[in-house]
Amino acid sequence: MIEQLQQVQAATGATLKDGVAVRFENETDASLEDDTLLCDRTHWGRLQVTGDDRIRFLHNQSTNDFEKLKPGQGCDTVFVTSTARTLDLVTAYVTEDSVILLVSPNRREKIFQWCDRYIFPMDKVELTDITEETACFSLIGKTSDAILIQLGGQPLTSEPFGTHQLQLLANLETRVAVGSGLATPGYTLIVPAQKAATLWSQLVAAGVKPIGSQTWETLRIQQGRPTPDQELTEEYNPLEAGLWQTISFEKGCYIGQETIARLNTYKGVKQQLWGVRLQTYAEPGSLITAGKEKVGTLTSIMQTDKDYIGLAYIRTKAGGAGLQVLVNDTPGEVIDVPFLSRGYLGEAPTA
Repeated sequence: MIEQLQQVQAATGATLKDGVAVRFENETDASLEDDTLLCDRTHWGRLQVTGDDRIRFLHNQSTNDFEKLKPGQGCDTVFVTSTARTLDLVTAYVTEDSVILLVSPNRREKIFQWCDRYIFPMDKVELTDITEETACFSLIGKTSDAILIQLGGQPLTSEPFGTHQLQLLANLETRVAVGSGLATPGYTLIVPAQKAATLWSQLVAAGVKPIGSQTWETLRIQQGRPTPDQELTEEYNPLEAGLWQTISFEKGCYIGQETIARLNTYKGVKQQLWGVRLQTYAEPGSLITAGKEKVGTLTSIMQTDKDYIGLAYIRTKAGGAGLQVLVNDTPGEVIDVPFLSRGYLGEAPTA
């Protein structure tokens, strides 16, 4: 059924690679300030967790507090190793009888296998990969509410991140969830695969501008969303990755909890993820220096109209926003990016 969606996208000017819309015609005209953007995230993984023990299981497997969530609520959470190294940033949606996990494209199998290995015979937990049965879109921008209304839906403007409900959009039953996947306001839409092409067409007909995975990559770097194999690796923990908003410091034991609690208690975060503005291109993995001292590593980079924006881990003692650095021989400046948060228990995280 997803082939129909790909055919519709190709017919409207999409360049596809391995079944993913990489770019659309006239994307350069799209503006987050003026337009509502539409990104196909169907290639991201969707895992469904069912069974009477599903909440307890997920509560014990990742950083956020699932036991506080009720049906219709959701959260971002991080799956980590026993030493609190990051595996993936995951969005969870709690329904009446399941939890839907939206995972990164290159972590679909890994997170499935990771969860499966911790399901023991006595656990009332079932794990199902529903990626092929569903499609997922991000509706991005301040005018997203107007698009929902235009298609017969109801905005969830005043609701917290992760709030979701089934709505009829263009007479198609769609799970509408608060949050675009970026720091920009918007919604995540999950729809049965056989309805995906129709919903996509209706959204575009309503005036939404489609963007491909290349522009998504640009936006996620500009806004600071970390991604696996670049910012989220087994070299870093979620405190270093600026994902404090995904961590409950009050809940009990979970995988990696001891390390995270110790880092928080003793303020032991030695490096932090920041944005960095560069004058010229530098390869990810490049060393970052301030004066004669090595202070960090570049993890991602993209070109803007004026310069280059990257993400980088910077030693906490070296400083943060405003720090002047060199990436190889390229001058740069450390900058804030809106997706990230930081702080210690008792201190409000600041984006």
